[in-house]
Amino acid sequence: MSLRPEKILALQFKYFGDAVLMTPALRALHTHLPQAHIHLLVPEEIAPLFLHLPWLARVWPMPRRRGRASLRETWPLLRALRREHFDRSVDFASNDRGAILSRIIGSRQRLGWDEPGGFLGRRFCYNQRVAPGEKPGHESARFVRLLSGWQIPPPPSLEPEIHADTALAGKANELLPQTRVLLCHIACSMPKNEWPLPHWAAFHQLAVAAGWPVVFTTPRGAREAARVTELQRLLPGARILPQINDLQLFLAVLARAGVFISGDTGPMHFAAGLGVPAISLFGPSSPTRWAPIGPRHQILVGGLCGCDGNSTVCTTPRHCIAEISPGQLAAALEKFPAGRS
Repeated sequence: MSLRPEKILALQFKYFGDAVLMTPALRALHTHLPQAHIHLLVPEEIAPLFLHLPWLARVWPMPRRRGRASLRETWPLLRALRREHFDRSVDFASNDRGAILSRIIGSRQRLGWDEPGGFLGRRFCYNQRVAPGEKPGHESARFVRLLSGWQIPPPPSLEPEIHADTALAGKANELLPQTRVLLCHIACSMPKNEWPLPHWAAFHQLAVAAGWPVVFTTPRGAREAARVTELQRLLPGARILPQINDLQLFLAVLARAGVFISGDTGPMHFAAGLGVPAISLFGPSSPTRWAPIGPRHQILVGGLCGCDGNSTVCTTPRHCIAEISPGQLAAALEKFPAGRS
């Protein structure tokens, strides 16, 4: 019988927000199996989110291209993972990519979701499976439910957890020298989750009047840059955070914010994981499933949504998230003392 600690590989091949919402499950895994060495395999673009979690033995970043796989790029990594001889693996997404990788890496116990769909034989890539619940609850609770396949109980809290790199504090201070600012993220990966720019401009006036220093931020990209240009037209002199292409540096800057405000998008979950108080604006997406959990976060929900759930832009004459007024957001902000330390 081997005396080495058990080695467990977790896999997650989904988007930024989904990855952060997986952290309560990883924490539960560590709490229940404190001697185990837990490794994590994720796409390289989201790996920085997990580099400073103290209960992960190693984060494996995997190169990928959306819609296709390159064996030449990934085989060296897969060989290295096979040499680790993992005792168990758990695939939190259980999509086609994760299923194939679980089988190739070859852990003795391979846990995944027992769901229909995908390529023929996907479910046979796992030798332990858990059926999804009948009603979709919060995504963090769903990830925790998968661990019931190993009789691991839910953690006391479903609050997410990530950490910024303290070595980047100096650079973060240069980019955001004023502490306790109100950081407003004005773009989302799905345009229908975006609050209208005229609303942001009107809210800016209310927040400044309440004593908040306001800074706007947005992801990189041509469409996002166009939103910044339009906001500057509506709000001349607005403070815009310089574009940050390094995710670790962005996390270090975000950790300095006093309050973070955005629609349903990845940085909303980053703020929650960092412990930054946040106000989340929800329209077509479900706050029951995606909203940050914990006492530091508030949620505002728009009107009844008639959007097609499969479209990226709103298809209705009156956008549901636009039903949240600047005054409502200003009232929610009053619960956070301006400039607090």
